[in-house]
Amino acid sequence: MSATIQALFRRDFAAYARARRLPLYLHKAARAIMRCRTADLGGHVMGCSAGHVAGVWYNSCRHRACPQCAKLQIDRWLAGWQQRLLPCAHFHVVFTLPHELLELWQRNRRRFCDQMFQAARDTLFELLGDDRYLGAQPGVIMALHTWGRTLTLHPHLHCLVTGGGLGADGQWRASPGGYLLPAGVVKAVFRGKLMERIRHDLACGELSAPPHLSSIQLSNLLRRLYAKRWNVRIQARYGHGRGVISYLARYVRGGPIRNRRILELGDHSVTFSYLDHRDGRWKTMTLTAHEFLRRLLWHVPEPRSHVVRHYGLYARQAVAQCDAARHALAQTTSSSPPPV
Repeated sequence: MSATIQALFRRDFAAYARARRLPLYLHKAARAIMRCRTADLGGHVMGCSAGHVAGVWYNSCRHRACPQCAKLQIDRWLAGWQQRLLPCAHFHVVFTLPHELLELWQRNRRRFCDQMFQAARDTLFELLGDDRYLGAQPGVIMALHTWGRTLTLHPHLHCLVTGGGLGADGQWRASPGGYLLPAGVVKAVFRGKLMERIRHDLACGELSAPPHLSSIQLSNLLRRLYAKRWNVRIQARYGHGRGVISYLARYVRGGPIRNRRILELGDHSVTFSYLDHRDGRWKTMTLTAHEFLRRLLWHVPEPRSHVVRHYGLYARQAVAQCDAARHALAQTTSSSPPPV
């Protein structure tokens, strides 16, 4: 048996699903992965106008969690954004959710996801709109990743931020001194904004608290998080945003792991490779097939959830402002929105 995600699903998903109650969207994702590029979906013939047949291919499922057919759609997304990126320096900012909030995240994925995006967005735009730091509107692309290197739950936002912005006077203002923002200030503001949203939603019933936590225990947990130093990382300045947008593109579709990392499918196990960030070395891990499926399925986005969002000059409705910024940067290419 080939060592692929599809082979694993075809062999083990039915037994995995029988042992637990899974939401319908996970069944649909698994079914799409199992049928992708097989006779179940039919096929198509490629040929030229002279009647020469170039080949016959089975159709792709085009599900966003399928690692087998994601490349074409990722390439289209990447090509569109590489054309639209402003010709300026960019910064890569990563907002990470503290592990103490993972259980709350698990119970409220959609709402918590929205609040995390908005807290990060408000943090960047409030600080960069301040004349002490920039005093202008930047362009921001955010992508949610929910996994760690070994497919564990690790929600974090990767943000591509322009190293400057469009001022109220219509002039371009570059980030002073070659840096974006002081990391300590960003951490404190993001923590305050997200915690305020969490407290409000818990009080209004928009978020469901873990049942094993009493109101006092939950209050103590939130109070401890206010005192904790949160993990927000601002990478060094990039001369252009293409490198970061290429990194984000890898995970727009296709899930957290590609087939090339699957090394072996044992009788009841999966062995895969991962890069250990602590020492920079590639290592292997073996999990039971059901544990691997559990970790993998957790990262399938819920229906109608948006894991990539655009703000400021990069918002889809801000084409005119983006073109104004492009003009201020002496570039004449139009910034029509790229494909989603």
